[in-house]
Amino acid sequence: MSGNVKFYVGLHQPSDAQHFDLACISINRLRGRKKEVPCGEVLVDSGAFTEISKHGRYRHSVAEYAAELYRLYTSGVVKIAAAVAQDYMCEQFILAKTGLTIEEHQRLTIERYDALVDELQSLFQGEIPFHVMPVLQGFAPLDYVNHIRMYGERLKLEMWVGVGSVCKRQGDPRAIMAVLQAIHRERPDLLLHGFGVKITSLLHPGVRELLATADSMAWSFAARKQGRDANDWHEADRLVRRVKDAANQNFQPWQMEMFA
Repeated sequence: MSGNVKFYVGLHQPSDAQHFDLACISINRLRGRKKEVPCGEVLVDSGAFTEISKHGRYRHSVAEYAAELYRLYTSGVVKIAAAVAQDYMCEQFILAKTGLTIEEHQRLTIERYDALVDELQSLFQGEIPFHVMPVLQGFAPLDYVNHIRMYGERLKLEMWVGVGSVCKRQGDPRAIMAVLQAIHRERPDLLLHGFGVKITSLLHPGVRELLATADSMAWSFAARKQGRDANDWHEADRLVRRVKDAANQNFQPWQMEMFA
C-alpha cells in the first residue's frame, strides 16, 4: 500500500457531513432520519462500541439494522459506501461486560455478518448495492489470524475488511502495527480498515502503510481535552487536513521513529 489512507472522518452530527467528501456516522445517529445526509460517501458504523460497552448486547436485531440500512439507502437519505456488520469487540473490559470469551465474540461477529448479508440480500432481492464490511476481531495478533481462518471463504480476494479492538491501545502505534502485520502476513490481499484510529497512529507512516482506509473521531476527544468545542466540525476538518498532509509526506525509515 502507498500509505495514502482513504479517511472517513467520524461525525457526531449527520448534518455536518456537508463539509466533507467522506464521513463515518453511527447508525445510532442515522436511525429514523428522513433528511438527506449531504456527503459523497458515508461509512455506516454499527454502533458496536456504544452498544456492547454500555449495554453488553445489541439493542437492535440484525433484521432491524438491515431494514434501517435499506430505508436509508433506498430513500436517498444516505449515500452508503459500506455498512459495518455488528461485531463484538474483544478488549478485556468488554469481555467482562458480556461474560464471554474472545472465541465466542469472534463467532458472534461472524454470525451477525452472515445474518446481515442474508437480510440485505432478501430486502434488495439480490445484489446489495453497497459493501457489507466484515470485521476481524481479537486481542493478540494471533487472535486475528485465527479469526481470518474462522471466516474462511467469506473473505473474498481483496475484500475490504475492518480491524476491530485496536482503538483503545494506540498510545504506542507499534501495538496496532503488530496486529496489522499479522493480518497482512496471513492475507496480504485484504484491504484493511482501522476503526477509531487515534491521531498518533493515523500519522504514523508504518500504520498508514498497512491500512487502506480508516475512520476517527479523535478530533472530538482532543478538542474536549483542550477545552474547545467537541462538536465543532471545524475541529474535524483540522484532523482531515492533518491526515491529508501526512499522506503527502515522503518519510524515510529512520524518520518513523518520530512517531513511535
